[in-house]
Amino acid sequence: MGDYLYRETESRISHLTLVFGALAAIPVAYLHNWRWAAGLFIGAFLAWCNFRWLKQGANALTSAATAQAQRKKVRVPLATYFTALFRYGLIALAVYVIFKYLNVPVLSMVVGLCALGAATIAVSVHSILRPSDYEWKNR
Repeated sequence: MGDYLYRETESRISHLTLVFGALAAIPVAYLHNWRWAAGLFIGAFLAWCNFRWLKQGANALTSAATAQAQRKKVRVPLATYFTALFRYGLIALAVYVIFKYLNVPVLSMVVGLCALGAATIAVSVHSILRPSDYEWKNR
């Protein structure tokens, strides 16, 4: 049952990352500049991608280690290493290309990347203030 709780928490963080990015981008587009709004949402989307890649990599490593628990040498798929090592590089490359060719401010994308942290904090605070929302599913 505890595994369900972790999956539910990950799902909430994942969804809130995109929601926070959109909620930040809408007023910025209306009040300030559409390029800044695009940068905020692009940053939030890249943070969401990073979170999903991190989760997939951790799940792949865990399942490979569990499946091969009796072996001395565990074999992990090459794609798992690629996403684990190069996800930040891929995000940096995406930010550079978007900045260079779409003229979206880099600072707005960096602020958008913070949506993942904001979502994580929001879910953590919610789980502390309303533990009953999380406990009843474990019974």
